[in-house]
Amino acid sequence: MNKTRRWSWMALGMGCVMGAALLPLPGSAAVAAKPNVVFILCDDLGVNDLHCYGRQDHRTPHLDKLAGQGTRFTSAYCAQPICSPSRAALLTGKNPARLHLTTYLPGRADCAAQKVLHPEIEMQVPLTEKALPRYFKEAGYACGAFGKWHIGGKGFGPVEHGFDSYHPGKANTPPTATEGGKGEYDLTAAAMQFIEAKRDQPFLVYLAHNTPHIPYDAQAARIANNKGAFEPVYAGVIETLDDTIGKLLTKLEELKLVENTIVIFTSDNGGLHVPEGPHQRITHNSPFRAGKGYVYEGGLRIPLLVRWPGRVPAGRVSDEPVLNTDWIPTLLELAGLPAAAGLDGVSFAAGLTGRGAYPQRQFCWHFPHYNNQGGRPSGAMRDGPWLLVEFFDEAKAELFNLADDIGETRDLAAQQPERVAKLRAALAAWRTANAAQGNRPNPDFDAAKYRALYQDVDASRFAPALADAAGWQQIWDWRKGMNEAVSGAKRQNKAAKQKTKATP
Repeated sequence: MNKTRRWSWMALGMGCVMGAALLPLPGSAAVAAKPNVVFILCDDLGVNDLHCYGRQDHRTPHLDKLAGQGTRFTSAYCAQPICSPSRAALLTGKNPARLHLTTYLPGRADCAAQKVLHPEIEMQVPLTEKALPRYFKEAGYACGAFGKWHIGGKGFGPVEHGFDSYHPGKANTPPTATEGGKGEYDLTAAAMQFIEAKRDQPFLVYLAHNTPHIPYDAQAARIANNKGAFEPVYAGVIETLDDTIGKLLTKLEELKLVENTIVIFTSDNGGLHVPEGPHQRITHNSPFRAGKGYVYEGGLRIPLLVRWPGRVPAGRVSDEPVLNTDWIPTLLELAGLPAAAGLDGVSFAAGLTGRGAYPQRQFCWHFPHYNNQGGRPSGAMRDGPWLLVEFFDEAKAELFNLADDIGETRDLAAQQPERVAKLRAALAAWRTANAAQGNRPNPDFDAAKYRALYQDVDASRFAPALADAAGWQQIWDWRKGMNEAVSGAKRQNKAAKQKTKATP
């Protein structure tokens, strides 16, 4: 960070602290009631998918307003650039590496295009892990969950993990005059009903939208309204999401709950930058590299808006790095509740409210998996402006200076071997401390198939917003090859299971 930028942030921090001195501290006598919490989590929403983040071709007036009423983070990170482990970290306050839940559930089958095999992950967050609602139920909160869960199946759902009630909704719905393509209005209506019913006691709402995960669709009028967007249907889905957020925020106003409700809006991981499923193009995370499935910035950075009138400064934009593993300790401190022990996440409540500094630390990721987006087994560490990316299927590490190269286009590893060695050692120590799982060689490795998917085409470097016709054709052809590899692995895995069952 240069001196000018450092002094500007110091001045902003001093201003926030001076202003915050006039506000009551959370948990003090001046706060008459425990604050409500409305936590809205989206599915694969990219860091730049909202208009308030600079996406000119997307309409999000309600979320833009929410950003203006609170703090908008530009360096918020997920714990893993894929759904299940990121959600597990958010809901437990623990690193995915420690939980041994490091990819989506149930995980991708191994295939011949892999140099190494996936580790065998946990298929759920065990009930011995204390999840977010249990902390708040102990303090008298009513806790409701709505929408996507994806951190465990039967016996390991939201109710078993402490929520009083759960409305799953539907991940995909035929768009109608009253519903979108991702069940957005149904989920929002259920959350609003819960809020109205529990308005006289503190409540925690966990609203986990399926938006905008593939496959997606939107009302015809919204698609037409966004015909000039990068991807009109996707833009229509984002506009639908924004409309539902507006309805929920209006409900809080009608019930006169705005002043004592913490509203958080964020995503589980970065946006999907490569074509997948039925969609030939989806979104872009420009200027960041790659997206979902990668430990580059496009996969790790997520949108984050936080509003709590009178406590969280309004109209503020923060570039301070925070991690979604931090939410349990942060919310407990904001609500004036006892701190939790044994968590990997740390509270950033002081920085969020402007009463102190954000915690300074290294950020680490462990993702020992190949995935459908083209990512390879890898880890990463952010230390100040430096980002190290380390691969587990070859002896290779990359180093980027995010202050000068936010798009991660210039690998500085060869120029700074001492820094690379230091960061790799720190990342290895972190993996050991978390008892992280590793990879082992694949006995069925096919070098030609690996080369076609990971060397001839480096999907992490595909830039959707800048690609020409030839670039798009190349990535569509790559997608066909990836689909064939994944489908073949699924068939082989199914056949192996059937053979095992048939063997006496």
